[in-house]
Amino acid sequence: MTSATMPGSAAALAAATPAGRDRYVDLLRVVSLGVVIAGHWLMAVPVRDAGGTTRVTNVLALVPVLQPMTWLLQVMPVFFLVGGFAHATALASITRRGGGYADFARSRTSRLLRPTAVFAGVWLVLALAAALAGQDHGLVRVALRTVVQPLWFLGVYLGLVALAPVMWRLHRRFGAGVPVALLASAIVVDVLRFHGHPQVAILNLLLVWGAVHQLGFLYADGTLQRGGHKLALLLTGAGLAAVVLLTTVGPYPVSMVGVPGEKVSNMSPPTVALAAHAVWLIGLVLLLRGPATRWLARARVWKAVVAANGLAMTAFLWHLSAAFVVLVAIGGLSLGEPGTAAWWATRPLWLGAAALVTALLVLVFRRFDAARPTVITSAASWPAAIGAALCTLGVLGVSAVGFGGLLDGRTALLLVVPVTAPVTIALVAAGAGMLRIGARKSR
Repeated sequence: MTSATMPGSAAALAAATPAGRDRYVDLLRVVSLGVVIAGHWLMAVPVRDAGGTTRVTNVLALVPVLQPMTWLLQVMPVFFLVGGFAHATALASITRRGGGYADFARSRTSRLLRPTAVFAGVWLVLALAAALAGQDHGLVRVALRTVVQPLWFLGVYLGLVALAPVMWRLHRRFGAGVPVALLASAIVVDVLRFHGHPQVAILNLLLVWGAVHQLGFLYADGTLQRGGHKLALLLTGAGLAAVVLLTTVGPYPVSMVGVPGEKVSNMSPPTVALAAHAVWLIGLVLLLRGPATRWLARARVWKAVVAANGLAMTAFLWHLSAAFVVLVAIGGLSLGEPGTAAWWATRPLWLGAAALVTALLVLVFRRFDAARPTVITSAASWPAAIGAALCTLGVLGVSAVGFGGLLDGRTALLLVVPVTAPVTIALVAAGAGMLRIGARKSR
């Protein structure tokens, strides 16, 4: 038996694909994570202050004219759409097999936590070593704080996993009314935010991303597809018009990602402008579904998508680590003044180097990102619910505080509570334990 035909290989998985599988969803997952990775690499710019200390800033802050590019590069809504679809299909499968909330929460959470725990563990060791050696400063400290920041999306995603069974029941009863209600609530939150109550903005983490996640349910049950090109064009046109209006007449910035120095971020926490961006982007996704599906019917194309899906999450976790390896290798140079012709000319070299180091890291760590079959245990729901909530808070906390200044007691706000890195790690560990305790009792 050759490696190409071994069970579990990309070729074997591609050959065993059920006829009814929506291959387009797999492509969307790969493309969305790939665009996010490339966007992070393009936006990262090292700069040196007067004292010679290197820090990393965002090219969008240095060259504001590039900010409209984020209307194409900000594709996280597509990932959350795919998440809604995946959770709908997983819930249906687990329910058919007699499973319940605990089985769903444990299987979906552990799928994300295994590779994330390895990633965080490696950087935690590096942070301790840097602190003990007195090297937790300069570019090292920037790396220790920055590499974990993309985990915010995993934290939000874990929160949606915890809520998915409840939201699925609401979907089955109210359908499209659920995302409409969530988006209407997000508008209310933004009105309050811009009228003297900025503390309520954090609610939009749930409302905006939850609405996009519910649209994934509408994709899973075929509602969006049944709307055809008419609905796709309506979503694209209305969403794009709303984005233009909100970012020109309204109080929202043009960039769909956070930009250093901006008073308002469309991303953290998400705004109605980002919700409108999600609507037009999902409309575009629906418009491209037909030709993309026909393209995916080709055996070589589908095999490549299957292979990429097996690597995508590992690549996402380690792509900023790879970028810092390259930065260290080139001595923290920016390779040209950002936005100039010389800078653009060096971008292929920068992207290629970051991709090469990421590929090497994927080879080392991909083994921790393997899907495992869901074991039905009929465990109690409440330990799993608590565990999922703790994991959500812990991962969000890690992304906020980072590992820089680990021994200095550095804190960051987790929602409204200051936390340290050890506290956030403890939350994740406690959550993982709660997710397993019910299963052990059931067995």
